[in-house]
Amino acid sequence: MSTHISVPPQLLLERILTLEIVRVTERAAVSAARLRGHGQEKAADQAAVDAMRRELNKLPIEGTIVIGEGERDEAPMLFIGEKVGLNAGPQVDIAVDPLEGTTLCAKNMPGAIATMAMADGGTLLHAPDVYMQKLAVGPGYAKGVVELDASPADNVRRLAKAKGVDPAAITVLVLDRPRHADIIAGVRSTGAAVRLITDGDVAGVIHCADPDNTGVDMYIGTGGAPEGVLAAAALRCIGGQMQCRLILDSEEKRERAHKMGVTDPKMIYGIEDMARGDCLFAATGVTTGSLLSGVKFRQDVIETETVVMRSVTGTVRYIKAEHRQLDKFHLD
Repeated sequence: MSTHISVPPQLLLERILTLEIVRVTERAAVSAARLRGHGQEKAADQAAVDAMRRELNKLPIEGTIVIGEGERDEAPMLFIGEKVGLNAGPQVDIAVDPLEGTTLCAKNMPGAIATMAMADGGTLLHAPDVYMQKLAVGPGYAKGVVELDASPADNVRRLAKAKGVDPAAITVLVLDRPRHADIIAGVRSTGAAVRLITDGDVAGVIHCADPDNTGVDMYIGTGGAPEGVLAAAALRCIGGQMQCRLILDSEEKRERAHKMGVTDPKMIYGIEDMARGDCLFAATGVTTGSLLSGVKFRQDVIETETVVMRSVTGTVRYIKAEHRQLDKFHLD
């Protein structure tokens, strides 16, 4: 007598795909980790892309890449608009950053991750690969406590007031770039602290959601729009607020955005504008950082650590895995 477990369609994202997307980011992370410290950004990124694509194409989904490795002409694989999966099962939007922090991986520095998000079809923002202004804070504050168009100093003061602390007790995470000099100066003028990161603003935004453990209250700065959508998917799952605006400062960028359905180039996007439906988010550590441990290669075992989240339930799972069947990682 055979018994089988039937999963209602509305639970498919949760029950079946939660673990499946962990496998996708695990494979990408292991492939990239083999090139840690080799100084080869493109090769590490390509290894992660290839591994992620192989795994995505095994999933029981009709998937469309809406955030990928650039647009069709530039990217070898996982380009925006590419179809993935077995073409059977739910229609889903997929956002990927197979190796966030290519420089971190190439230099074997902390914080490189392999990450992706999956959501109901048609619910993730189709963002061109341009820069995006970003502002994010963690959960527990009234809506609109900080605003994208307010000055960094003003936002620090507003957040400090809402938190019931002095501005000096606030820490703001900022990407260490020359373009952020005014933001850094504005934050410090209030007495607040700035924590600088060299790369990796998906992880940077996620840090805001758990200030008790990370010590980060707010994220401010401009970074890639694809990373903004991935971060929004994560915050949908764990709580927090985010405001973003695409930087469309040339006719060519406005044209590209328009082709993707962006009708208002000056629009401020909240989390729900970027990730509307039921969504899953997963990230696996490539190099050890404050969010996740990196891949460890033992003699007969590969160890990975992954965080996977789901928006409908708010469940966050940390999965430490020991992989013993090593040929699944396509070892040469």
